[in-house]
Amino acid sequence: MYVSSTEIQNNFGKYLALAAKEEIIVTRNGTPVAKLSAVAEERWDAPGTVRESAEPYRFEGRKASYEEFLALTRDSEDRYEYIDGEIYLLASPRTAHQYALMNLGARFFNWSQGKPCVPLAAPYDIRLFRSKDEPNVVQPDLMIICDLEEHLSEDDYYTGVPALIVEILSESTKRKDLVKKLDLYLSCGVQEYWIANPFSREIAVYRFEDGGIGRTVTYKQGETASSFLFEGLTAPVDEVFR
Repeated sequence: MYVSSTEIQNNFGKYLALAAKEEIIVTRNGTPVAKLSAVAEERWDAPGTVRESAEPYRFEGRKASYEEFLALTRDSEDRYEYIDGEIYLLASPRTAHQYALMNLGARFFNWSQGKPCVPLAAPYDIRLFRSKDEPNVVQPDLMIICDLEEHLSEDDYYTGVPALIVEILSESTKRKDLVKKLDLYLSCGVQEYWIANPFSREIAVYRFEDGGIGRTVTYKQGETASSFLFEGLTAPVDEVFR
């Protein structure tokens, strides 16, 4: 299937799902420039769990239920995410990741002073629903929440959807952050998604609108990343990465 880059940008979630079934060629001005196709995940022995740490956890050849995810994580000190029926064990982040997280977190905190929106950082579970089925459970690196008080449960957990989410790529999470989480956040009501890439020293900012990607900009070295959603929320790329 041949699809224009504009159509891909506006309906990324739709074509991400189609790519699992057939190869999609992305064109610009009628010329093929890229290819979107299914990628086999790096897995442990069982399809139910995707490796992001050295220690495996097996589900005997099947996806895991939400109840199994809860049983696994209830008394565990490890960090896990649950996305579309698969459990992801989160590896300990490296120095470049944490440097970017602390830098962005400080800028987000300073920006939020005197505003109703608050920044929060991982580890912090966020439950997102594609439908009324089982929730997805993620731990974004950084997020901005503008309705915290309205969506606090009795046991002090946030039950809403963050307005803005930031993920910082690492070797173990980059495919998940670039594809699975982008589609998840787009589908579940997140309004803006930042992907900070320590490898290329870039920050991509996606503004989600009407179920698709309304606008996107990738900021490179020497430039300053800027939010579409929040006026004055910026981050100089050169200062974010170590």
